[in-house]
Amino acid sequence: MRTSALVQRLDRYIKLTPAERDALDWAERRETKVPAGAKLLIEGEESNTLFVVQMGWFHAAIRLANGGRQILRFHFPGDLMGTSSMAWAFAVHDFTAVSDCIVSELSKPNLGRIFREQPRLAGMLFAMSAAENVALSDRLTSIGRMDSVERVSTLILDVLARLRVTAGGVVDSFDFPLTQTDIGDAVGLTKVHVSRTLGKMEDQGLIERNGKRVKVLDEARMITMTGFIDRYHEIDSEWLITAEV
Repeated sequence: MRTSALVQRLDRYIKLTPAERDALDWAERRETKVPAGAKLLIEGEESNTLFVVQMGWFHAAIRLANGGRQILRFHFPGDLMGTSSMAWAFAVHDFTAVSDCIVSELSKPNLGRIFREQPRLAGMLFAMSAAENVALSDRLTSIGRMDSVERVSTLILDVLARLRVTAGGVVDSFDFPLTQTDIGDAVGLTKVHVSRTLGKMEDQGLIERNGKRVKVLDEARMITMTGFIDRYHEIDSEWLITAEV
């Protein structure tokens, strides 16, 4: 039985006790395979369950009145997906698998039990959610204030930072399963504009593409031009209560 990706992610920030690991093992239930392109949840659909991404990529999007969509978040292994719907009994986003995925269910009642019985875990999950909200604000700011190269650079740097959390080491290249339409819906560009922008980034020596694989060649310059801040590398846990082993 493999270790939950959520446990691996939490272990990066705090050393989990056996009791905390057991609580997460108990809370995470049935695993489900979700093929690329399939929707796990639909906006407005009744939902009383969150999902831990064990494998693959998802995106969360809202549908627009003109038939388009705005992709707000990308979800990776270790993410607790669906926290945006915690205040309601229905999904506020469409959750679509970008690649073939595996998720495990974590019901709201089971999450509530963790909050009651494992307050340190609850605090860390809250802190992680806060960091993700700030990262989302950073990316949305880039859409309104930056040119196309800076917008796509911000997205790529954000993905890189997220993947490094669970990779346990330096990552400078990764499989990028997003279509140009996906990228455009995430950064506010047309498909044609995305294609031109990626080509321009290659010409400028910022990235290298080989099929669906992207390699970041000049991360320092991309950070300088965008002001990107890695919101995932460190999350303060000093304020949490001392764990009881």
